[in-house]
Amino acid sequence: MKKMTRTKGILCFVVSVLVIVLLGLLVVNGTPNWDKLGKWKKSGQASNIKLGLDLEGGVSVTYQVSKENGKWTEQNLADTRSKLEERIHDFSNEATAYKEGDDRITVEIPGETDIQSVLDRLGATGELYFCTKLADDGNVEVEGHEIYELKEGAYAGKYEVWLTGEQVASAEGQMVTDDNTKASEAVVSLTFGDEGATAFGNMTSAHVNDQTFIIYDDDVISAPTVKSAITNGKAQIDGMKDLEEAQALATGIRNGALDLKLDRISSKVVSAQLGTDALSKSVKAGIIGILLIILFLLFVYRVPGIAAGFALISYTELIMLVLNAYDITLTLPGIAGIILGIGMAVDANVIIYARIREEIAKGKTVKSAIKLGFEKATSAIVDGNITTFIAAMILIWRGSGSVRGFGQTLGIGIVISMFTALVVSRGIVWFLYYMGFDKEVFYGKEEAKKPFDFISKRYICFAISAAVAVAGIAAMAINSGAGKDAFYFSIEFAGGTSTAVEFDGKVDVDKLNKEIVPAIEKELGISGVQSQIDRETGLVTFKTPALDKDKTAKLKDLLVKNYKAKDSEDNFLPEFISGTVSKEMRTNAILATIVATICMLIYIWFRFKDIRFAGSAVLALIHDVFLVVAFYAISRTLVGTNFIACLLTLVGYSINATIVIFDRIRENKAVMKRTDDIKDVVNTSITQTLTRSIYTSLTTFVMVFMIYIMGVSSIQDFTLPLMVGIIVGGYSSVFLTGSVWYMFVAKKYSNNK
Repeated sequence: MKKMTRTKGILCFVVSVLVIVLLGLLVVNGTPNWDKLGKWKKSGQASNIKLGLDLEGGVSVTYQVSKENGKWTEQNLADTRSKLEERIHDFSNEATAYKEGDDRITVEIPGETDIQSVLDRLGATGELYFCTKLADDGNVEVEGHEIYELKEGAYAGKYEVWLTGEQVASAEGQMVTDDNTKASEAVVSLTFGDEGATAFGNMTSAHVNDQTFIIYDDDVISAPTVKSAITNGKAQIDGMKDLEEAQALATGIRNGALDLKLDRISSKVVSAQLGTDALSKSVKAGIIGILLIILFLLFVYRVPGIAAGFALISYTELIMLVLNAYDITLTLPGIAGIILGIGMAVDANVIIYARIREEIAKGKTVKSAIKLGFEKATSAIVDGNITTFIAAMILIWRGSGSVRGFGQTLGIGIVISMFTALVVSRGIVWFLYYMGFDKEVFYGKEEAKKPFDFISKRYICFAISAAVAVAGIAAMAINSGAGKDAFYFSIEFAGGTSTAVEFDGKVDVDKLNKEIVPAIEKELGISGVQSQIDRETGLVTFKTPALDKDKTAKLKDLLVKNYKAKDSEDNFLPEFISGTVSKEMRTNAILATIVATICMLIYIWFRFKDIRFAGSAVLALIHDVFLVVAFYAISRTLVGTNFIACLLTLVGYSINATIVIFDRIRENKAVMKRTDDIKDVVNTSITQTLTRSIYTSLTTFVMVFMIYIMGVSSIQDFTLPLMVGIIVGGYSSVFLTGSVWYMFVAKKYSNNK
């Protein structure tokens, strides 16, 4: 940083504080502006962030297979469900579609309250035809082409079908500018496959100066006149009223016609699955956790702790603004991504400030120590964040549902955490230095520690890990032998029972989640019960693990006696529901994790120029995942969609901690003498980074622990294994990764002596 006077330092610091305060006001209050109707409104505030079904609720629509289909198969129903799920992902990546009963499909879309808009988008069958109209002379025979008849409306008549939506390779709703009028209009841009391009070329060649017709869902949506033959395999559908309509049409075309005709039997706006206070409690816990972390950093690092505090606050503000700006749906797994981002932001600051103190201990001036501290910490920060960012991008690319949502918030969090650590924190540290905080006492000195012999204790650590792994395998075997699943799968994975219950009067959603749901779980000896309230009728739907007749009777007895549920024959009618985590989502999650691991291995290999670093990191990562899976089996903690997010959080957290230690080994190895023992280099490197490992694990653990003690039961089911993962990740980074790498290279270095 260029030379700065004390006055400039004070001025820059004050400006930085004002910017952070203004960002905070923007997050809380938004930016006031005028809408199209001239009414004053606010936008940009965190309260506008789109929340998932678990945190806010949304629209739920149930369809039944129409009798018009005649005979149909389970595969038809599965394919229809899959296509519906693709359509609703245009609303949100967190939207789900699942089978209910024998012939029903229910879709749930978070954050939506406009039922009609949802129905308009879902109701389309997706049938698209490119046609020319036949003369109304009774002769309707067309060689080689299908005949399509519109029976009603202004365009009623018979049409020759030249190609259908099946020949469309891609469809995209977009805004274009008219070359003549310069006005913008919404269109759907189509690209045909080889067969479709040929058919479309034939149609336009045969009907130059004639009108053609594009029919979608029994309606002529465009009737352009062909000016010349179009043989490039591209076309546009115009006449869209806005971009949203164009994008909806493009979605229907891309996904094609539904395999089965569906009849809508219900549509409703439902309450949050976790209750209205779940988010507020999580936010309060997060604020308390961040404040505790800032106080801890102030106590440990003194003046740099002030910079770390501002960096964390700015991180939180920026991620809230980005989530709002890009309409990213925030769910519980998404919150996990933010938590991991906070952990990595803290980690980056800890690495930097520990480096500054080390340089001061070597006799450097405070100014030189700050400069060298940021320079030497940058490689570890960048490598750790990039490896995790690679994983996030793979999850966005290959994941679906909550997995993709986790990847989005994680990716955003990584970018912002790097910015706040390397730019915001750096700037404020320098501002404080030039304000007069230029003495060693304000920064502290990292006292040299005698290296601990981690390598010699490696077999004890290996035995501990093996014992936990064996206990996990034994728990899975015992559970399976007892006629239960190896894991306690939630409704999302195993399916279950959906029971609609009518109460005398409306039920308060918080009472439902704080009192009624826990009572049901206790009475029936189950967990993972979900509840939703129809906001219009007050009808409550309970989703539980599969219930037999006895448990259904117990449920009815409990709710009738204690909570004023109506005791009638048509109340408490159970329906089987399939898992909302589809086979595709599970496959995508596994594939994404494998691809992400391979990509991280390649990156570490490239950066450290040694496959043994990459191999050690991946082995440690596999170890961490397996131990957390073992915890799920031993404790019988509920395995739901949050299970996937938990493991993915651990992958990101574990690899980041490992990179920091490997970076120090690489640095120390570069200056070692031929007479030095590589074992001592590894022990020294782990000892030098031990403070960072402890502090980062502690601060991240505090963040998750606050959410655990203040959250509702569903959140606790998620945060408990996450805390276990943080402990396991910290343990493996310190006690295993260096030891594994040492075992890979020990022979090489012993031969060099």
